[in-house]
This record gives sequence, structure tokens and C-alpha cells, in this order.
Amino acid sequence: MAERQVKRKVRRPAQKATQRRGPVHIRLRVGFILVAMVLSVFGGRLVQLQGIDPHSYAAMAAAENVVDVVLPAERGEILDRDGEALADSADGLMVLADPKQTKKDAAAIAAFLAKELGVDYATALAKLRKDGSRFQYIKRQVPATQATAAVEKAAKQGYQGLWTSRDPLRNYPNGDVAANLVGFLGNDQRPLAGLESAFDKHLAGKDGHAEYDATSPISGTRMPLGTNNRVAPVDGNDLKLTIDRDLQYYVQQTLMDAVQKSRAESGMAVVMDTQTGEILSLADYPTFDARDPAASPKTLRGSNALSNVYEPGSVQKVLTVAGLLDQGLVSPSTRIKVPESYMSGGAPIRDWYPHGVEKLTLAGVIAKSSNIGTVMAADKYADGQLREYLSAFGMGRRTGLGLDTESNGLLASPETWNAADEDRIDFGQSISVNAVQMTAALNTIANGGVRIDPSLIAGGATNNSGAEVGTDTAQRTRVVSQDAAAQTAEMMERVINDPVNGTAKQAAVPGYRVSGKTGTAQRVNSECKCYDGTNTVSFGGFAPTDDPRFTVYVAIHDPANGGGGGSVTGPVFSQIMSFALRRYGVPPTGTEPSKMPTGW
Repeated sequence: MAERQVKRKVRRPAQKATQRRGPVHIRLRVGFILVAMVLSVFGGRLVQLQGIDPHSYAAMAAAENVVDVVLPAERGEILDRDGEALADSADGLMVLADPKQTKKDAAAIAAFLAKELGVDYATALAKLRKDGSRFQYIKRQVPATQATAAVEKAAKQGYQGLWTSRDPLRNYPNGDVAANLVGFLGNDQRPLAGLESAFDKHLAGKDGHAEYDATSPISGTRMPLGTNNRVAPVDGNDLKLTIDRDLQYYVQQTLMDAVQKSRAESGMAVVMDTQTGEILSLADYPTFDARDPAASPKTLRGSNALSNVYEPGSVQKVLTVAGLLDQGLVSPSTRIKVPESYMSGGAPIRDWYPHGVEKLTLAGVIAKSSNIGTVMAADKYADGQLREYLSAFGMGRRTGLGLDTESNGLLASPETWNAADEDRIDFGQSISVNAVQMTAALNTIANGGVRIDPSLIAGGATNNSGAEVGTDTAQRTRVVSQDAAAQTAEMMERVINDPVNGTAKQAAVPGYRVSGKTGTAQRVNSECKCYDGTNTVSFGGFAPTDDPRFTVYVAIHDPANGGGGGSVTGPVFSQIMSFALRRYGVPPTGTEPSKMPTGW
């Protein structure tokens, strides 16, 4: 019994241990299974997040902190022929906000920004309060000093959540110099006029962007496993012009003085390189300051010399005569007996001055600017010939400078052309031009009878319409023979140097032979479509006569002092031509001036 009792005492503990061991193993197995299940869930989720659809889940997880920052492209510069900037990019900044930080003081910050940066209060307030955003643009392209001062001032006043980033600002260092051509960008940096608009695709470049997850947009702290994408900006291309900035400034000042002294409505002037067709200056007055375009009426924020058309008047006569000479129908010494008036289409044509019967040569008709004498000479044209010549000179179509605002002018179609209109077209009425068209036509005479397409772009560039323009693509077309052009040039010289019949002695340039022609034309009122009693006076010419270097054309609308082409625009021509010849070091030819007879 004692033995059995001892054995039982020994077995009992062993039996209890065995009984305990079973439940522990079960619990451990269950625990391991649970851990494995949890790890499987995490593993599957990780696979889902990083393998199956990483972008959408990353965006959902970090949407509140995703920042997409614009990396601004730098707009190409607009340069003059010598590389001087007419439009460039200056230091600028964008002002940004983190609504998570600005929300509590949004009203006060919006009022502050409206005062300091001129932003709209309501728009700024909405951005400063925007839910779920860490990044809002408050204002783009702010001058660097102004933006920095505003953000620093805000911080001192306890306003948190504002910062700046680079954003180049458009700058027009010369104010109104060539502003009528260059144009400008609006407050939203959209091009609104001129070359800025017509060549926007060439100039603009393409902004880049950087997208990343940030714990704080202001500090720029990036989440190491978050989105981090960057597309570099592509800067725009420069646009080099044929314009001479210093000459442009001089022409604008001279034109302004003439318009003001004659109490005229407006004026325009063009300087062209005779040999290349390059436009060295294209001026309008009044004009505007590209740094503050809003200070001027919209009608002045472009080039009226290109967009507005008018009847050219007697400057047109040299084109009429050049065609006659080219056909061999007349010569400079052709004798014309000019009556007091000349009936055409049931109405009389008269000269600008009263006279009896005059005996003039063709050279005298040009020198004295006789309407009647020009019509009598032009009667020798066959049907359609004059129109063909005027079309070849470039009338009735754009010059191809690349600016979409340029007008076509007005040249009657063959179907509507009639004898009475032709008589008036002979001397520059019933036809409309823009100033560059007229300059290019005169330059054809200066260039030995070969018309060169005028150019404003040095080299070549493609405008927004897809047209390739510039000196590289300028076409040359013979319009009249070299002899016809030379004879016309000598007749034009008598306009200035003939002491009896010349009408523009004030257009002379001391030391140089100069050819030119005055013009006075009635103006058509845009409302009544009728002549309203006002005039356009003009003068166009070139120098030196026997080796032309520059062609200059000046037109002034509605001078109130009663002056004509010789007295109002002749002196302007003289000043501009004299400056251009000196600036480019063109010496006098030293040859004898024309002495063609003007009477008989």
C-alpha cells in the first residue's frame, strides 16, 4: 500500500503537467495564426499600395500636402538691331499662401494684401480660406522688392503662411520708344498688342512644374517616399528687330514736335534702309508708354501707321509717272499745257493752287504737284495698266511684316475700276494706303525700280499665324526699269531744288542731293463716308538721290495751322534724313544735282 501510495504521488504531478501542456500549445498556435493573419493583411495592403495602384493611393494618403509649383519659363527678349532690349525680363516674384496657416487670419491678411499688392480682396479671401489646400497663388509677377517687402511686413504683423517664389516680370526699359510696335503684356501676363501678341508663341516658352508631397509648403520639407515630379521650364526665344532704338527715339521726338506745333490730330513716320528694305524706325504720335498702357486710350496701343488707312495724295504721283516712263509713253521733258481745270466723270479736277494755262514739262508737273498735269499725262495708259503698276508697287495688300493688325489698304478691283476713279487715283485720291505700304512703294524708286518687301524682323521668325517673316524671306520684284526709276528720282529732286516750281524747299538736307514728293489729300470721315474738309499732309523721299541709302516717309493728319506737305512734313523729313545720314556716316556723293527743265 505504501509503495502504491508513493507511485501515485510520483505520477500525479506528471499527469498534471501533461494536462497543462495541451492548452498552452493550442494558445501558442492560435497566437501564431493571428500574428500571421495580421502580417498577411499588412503585406497585402502594402502590395496593394505599392504594386497594384500606387499613384491613386499615394494621392489619397497625401492629398492635403501635395504641392504643384509652377517653374516659370523666361519670356524671350525683344531686341533692337544692335541687341539693345526693347522688352526683357526683370526680377519678379510670385506671392503664395498656405491656407492651412492663413485661414484663421484670412480677412485681415486679405485686407493687407489688397493694400500692399493691389489684389482683389474677395478673391484673395477665398484663396486664403480654401479648405484642404496647402498652396494658393495670390499674385503672379510682382516686382521683387515689392513682393519681398509685403511678405516681410506680413510676418512682422504676425500673419503666417505667406511666401514668395521666382517669377520673372516683363520689363519695358525704354517706355514709349517703339511701344507702338513692341506692344505689352496685361496684368495677367497675356500679350495684348504689337509684337508681344503677334509673336507670342515664339517669345513665350513653356512653364515647367514641380509636384511633391510636403509637410510644409513654406519650408519646402519633402516627404521622402511621396510624389516628387519635376518638368523643367523651356525658355522663350528672343526676337531681334531691324529697328534702331536711338533713331526710333529721335524720330518719335521729331514727329511729336511737328504734330504739336501744327496743332494736328496725329502723325506717323517711317525710315527704311533703301538697299535692304529693313525698317529702322516706325513711329506714331500720339503713342503710349508700354510700362503703363492703361494710362492711354486703347486706340493708341498699337501702330496706326500699320492699321489705319488714308488717301496718300500727291506722293502717289511719282508712282503714276514711273509707270509711264517704264512704258516709254512719256519722258521728263514731255511738254504739257495745263488748263485751269479738267473735266472727269462730269466733275472738274483742279489744282491745289489757282492758275491760268500753264506750260510745264513732266518734271515741272511733279515739281509743282499739278493734279491736272498728272491726269493728262496718265491718259496715255492703256486700260488696266495703271492698276497693274500700283499693285506691283504693293498697293492693296499687306506688306508682310508679321503683324496681324496691319491693314490691306484699298485698291479698287478690276471689276469696279473706272475711268473717273482712275483720274483721281492718278494723283492719290480714291486709293487708300498705310504708311509702310507708301514707304515701300517710294523705296522701289530709290532702289532702282526693284521693290523689296519691308522687314521688321532681323533674320526670320514665325508669327502666331504660322507665317515665316523677316529679312531672310524678303522678296525682291522688279516693278519699273532702272532708267525709269532714275529719271523719276531726278524729277523728284526738282521738287526740292527748283527755285521757281519746287514745292518743298524746306525738305532739303544741306550737302546732299535729295529726292522727294509732297502730298496733300482730303480725308474721308469714317461716319459719313465722305470728305469732311480735313487733310492729310505728307512728304516722302530718299537720299542721296544718285546713291540712295535711306527712304523716309512722314504723314500728319489734320494740321490746324493750314500748312501743306512742303511746310509741315518737309522739315520733319529733313531733320530725320539728316540725322540718319549722320548716324550711319553716309557721305555726300559730290555729284551735280538735277537741273531738268520744269517749264517751257
